[in-house]
Amino acid sequence: MGLSPSDRHTRSEPSPGQRMAKNIKYYFDHASLSYKKVRISFLARLRNVLLWFITTGSVWIVIYFIVTRFIPTPKELTLQRELDNMTLNYEMLQKQMDENEQRLSEIENRDDNLYRVIFETDPYPSDLRSGTISGQEYFEKMRGERYSDMIASATERIEKLTKRLYAESKSLDEVADLALRKKDMISSIPAVPPVTIDIVRRTLVSGYGLRLHPISKVWRMHTGMDFAAKIGTPIYATGDGVVTFAGSDASGYGIHVIIDHGYGYQTLYGHMSKLHTQKGKRVKRGEIIGEIGNTGQSTGPHLHYEVIYRGQKVNPINYYYKDITPEEYNALLEMASQHTSPFD
Repeated sequence: MGLSPSDRHTRSEPSPGQRMAKNIKYYFDHASLSYKKVRISFLARLRNVLLWFITTGSVWIVIYFIVTRFIPTPKELTLQRELDNMTLNYEMLQKQMDENEQRLSEIENRDDNLYRVIFETDPYPSDLRSGTISGQEYFEKMRGERYSDMIASATERIEKLTKRLYAESKSLDEVADLALRKKDMISSIPAVPPVTIDIVRRTLVSGYGLRLHPISKVWRMHTGMDFAAKIGTPIYATGDGVVTFAGSDASGYGIHVIIDHGYGYQTLYGHMSKLHTQKGKRVKRGEIIGEIGNTGQSTGPHLHYEVIYRGQKVNPINYYYKDITPEEYNALLEMASQHTSPFD
């Protein structure tokens, strides 16, 4: 009787007496025409055990990676919530700093371009507002560590904002002081002509600007205004101040007086015949400080009057806004533009 092809292969069919046993494998022995138990060698068993451990270990490694990579732990969830909260607070802090910096910039702009213009003083020095902050090395050292860039950036902005706030508080203190001294400033600014109104109406000789010099016969800048009058005509201080010079030197002004009015203003009165004041004396607007003369480089009795603002000689006619009517001021402008009969 021949064997079917399937009988030539290993079978796992137990004998009737071994049906209760499990995991026992048999094969059909063609020589003895009987089933025999499959015996597994020690090395095969060891190989199977190692393979099982490797497979199981690999599965657990994959599971651990998935869990640790994609499923956060309770501690990580807590840290993430804290980080999200910190990031939100940082963004709110940044927004508040942006708003505060904008408001401070507006105050600084009003300070420089409104308050200080009204009181005719220099803007607050920009280097005092935006100078280097202390601890710069500390901020640079902080950068590069975890979250340190964010902390260093915020801390540095706060330091700069604090410095600007302090500088602006000092500037506004100065403005407040200027406001308290506004009355003194108004009385100190040279705001009236140096001679009486009737002389202004009829005796202006030459105004501010380029003209032919009467002595050198060359075109030169005339840095003041000339008022012709007889010798001995009173000359008045045009604003409160302190006399810083009273006498004669080689400047060509002859006997002359210089008054420091403060707030950046000075006035000069040249070619006098006589002094009624002295150096160091405090004078009031309208006080007689001398008499018209013909001293120095002059071709006739007159007063040469100058206004100096922050070291620059400016047109005196722009400062006649007291004790003179608009009509008189327009007439004075017309006369000053003609540069008639120069005396110096």
